Amino acid sequence: MIRLFKHYIPHAVMLLGLLDLILLVAAGELAWQLRASQAGIGLAPFAERIGPMLGFAVVVWTAMIAVGVYSSMALLSLRYAAARLLVAISLGIIALSVLDFVLPGSTLWRSTLLFAMVVAILMLLANRLVMGAVIGTSAFRRRVMVLGAGARAERLSRLADRPESGFAIVAFVKMSDAGSVVAEAIPRSAIHDLGVFVEKLGVSEVVLALEERRNALPLKDLLRIKTQGVHVNDFSSFMERETGRVDLDSVNPSWLIFSDGFSSGRMFSSMAKRAFDVLASGLLLLLTFPVIALFAILVKLDSKGPAFFRQPRVGLYGEVFQVVKLRSMRTDAEKDGVKWAEKDDPRITRLGRFIRKVRIDELPQTWSVLKGEMSFVGPRPEVPKFVAELEEHLPYYAERHMVKPGITGWAQINYPYGASIEDARHKLEYDLYYAKNYTPFLDLLILLQTLRVVLWPEGAR
Repeated sequence: MIRLFKHYIPHAVMLLGLLDLILLVAAGELAWQLRASQAGIGLAPFAERIGPMLGFAVVVWTAMIAVGVYSSMALLSLRYAAARLLVAISLGIIALSVLDFVLPGSTLWRSTLLFAMVVAILMLLANRLVMGAVIGTSAFRRRVMVLGAGARAERLSRLADRPESGFAIVAFVKMSDAGSVVAEAIPRSAIHDLGVFVEKLGVSEVVLALEERRNALPLKDLLRIKTQGVHVNDFSSFMERETGRVDLDSVNPSWLIFSDGFSSGRMFSSMAKRAFDVLASGLLLLLTFPVIALFAILVKLDSKGPAFFRQPRVGLYGEVFQVVKLRSMRTDAEKDGVKWAEKDDPRITRLGRFIRKVRIDELPQTWSVLKGEMSFVGPRPEVPKFVAELEEHLPYYAERHMVKPGITGWAQINYPYGASIEDARHKLEYDLYYAKNYTPFLDLLILLQTLRVVLWPEGAR
């Protein structure tokens, strides 16, 4: 994997994305030539065309990222990828048409965009047909050796067996006489020289998956492997990188303290984040005020009660603030106290189901963003009662309050909606990953991917 601004991106995704960007530029150029030929006019100098072509490529490429064209499922299924490509290119063409209307000459001619759309679809699908055979093979899968044969090693085995996995386990080495869960594990005593063994197998990474590390670390072996240029990783860090979440089953306080992340050098990033929040929330409130007003009236007409719902939530450093949303439940929804939402929750109104599905009920929260109580991106704020309950059951739950809560977040785009302690545990793993690895780049990625969640609201409530 390639680490870009503290976030890991698979080599296959990076390669495919770069090829797509180059092909989009080529599609823009070819479309321009086809349209000019059809109209019987001469082409402008290439230097004058490069700007609009790059603009076309970047806008469409951004739309592709937003709708999930580079997700693991899209890499495995051509049909799935084709559907997302059509949506992405359509959204990109609409955005470019609007841009050309507002700023004429800043992008391809609107008459050229149709040519560009068809050419881009054909080129991108061809790219996936060609690359699919390569990406699906071991060419892009790292060769990993696991030191350990217990429950952790078995978890790695299951993770490697997933079709979208970016690594293949070439050997398990049983490091002690303790019970083995992985049947194919090779006893350490059967390997004369572990360094030579690693070299012969072409191992690129060794993962330490021992169940008990005290007085059991094979320091001599690890030193030999490391000095051979082979990357050595511990189980928790490996799981974090491969899954995009902090594994609560294996982490301990010392790992959180000494591992990379939770950097204090965030002053510039925090200032940039706040500046973006202020500008974007102010603009969004201005643009969506008619929508909020319209649905506030519809909420009043649909069911008795106020148009807006206010509820205390726990924010940065555990401070409580009032969150404001368009009301989507009956006014007596919490007459017996606050409780988890349910699938097909009977407390949700007819209109409430719609505004939740398209996230319109979240729009008033931009006021909290403008005030500084929330950010656009961050862990979702919970009610105080749930926070007290979850802090008793889940380790490190309080650490998610070390970053400002958000309207959308890493957990929201990676985990289907859930309303239980077990679901909260899974979401906490993603929230801790975000708090640990926050950068403006990750915020941008989350904001783009939120469009995918809105368009395909899996489990939204």
